[in-house]
Amino acid sequence: MTKTADRSAAVGAAVYSKGTLLIYDFFVVGLSNAFAWKCPSRVLLDFYNEHVSGNHLDVGVGTGYFLDKCRFPSPDPRIVLVDLNRNSLQMASQRLSRYRPESCLANIMEPLEIGGPQFDSIGLGYLLHCLPGAMVGKRVAFANLRPVLNAGGIVFGTTILGNGVKQNLLARTLLMAYNARGIFSNTADNYSDLETILQESFQDYSIKIEGCVALFWGKSSANYELAGVAPSKLVGLTTG
Repeated sequence: MTKTADRSAAVGAAVYSKGTLLIYDFFVVGLSNAFAWKCPSRVLLDFYNEHVSGNHLDVGVGTGYFLDKCRFPSPDPRIVLVDLNRNSLQMASQRLSRYRPESCLANIMEPLEIGGPQFDSIGLGYLLHCLPGAMVGKRVAFANLRPVLNAGGIVFGTTILGNGVKQNLLARTLLMAYNARGIFSNTADNYSDLETILQESFQDYSIKIEGCVALFWGKSSANYELAGVAPSKLVGLTTG
């Protein structure tokens, strides 16, 4: 990853100040999803409920809203939170304190380090559209996560597409503003490029479009290896 891309990722993460996170659920979860992106939050929550496991890694945690609201298949799930923003990690960790989550300050576009067992599910909620660069370059995130996914495990996520989906005036206005500020980097993100990186990364995958949002998942078997991808490790793990 280049220095420029690294700075771009930091800019996108930096917007989530403590003040911003206090209004995030109201503005994004409550309003933007329904009226701009045309993908109600209940659809996203149902998607989490369908795929989350009791051994879960979540990357790009926001406020922890969907992890707080979703139904884990076990009463005492193992949860690890990864984000580039300390404020997000702190808020999500506090919100999920009943589960005693672990947290890791890390950039998913760089090699990661973690001790302990691999995960049965990895969530990427509203993450890809915040990562810098073109969609095809965001395959690095999947490459960095694949080695910490158990055989038969699932990577699932949601991302707002900037191209090839129907956008109302509010969506176009928000996309223009967010991309101009470096909060999003998704002007050219489209279904075809997302499908390409899922095909490269997994043996089995699915993409569903709801409004401006792509809901996707990918699975790999024990014998599937990404070409040229070295095992990742997640660093900086702490108990929430």
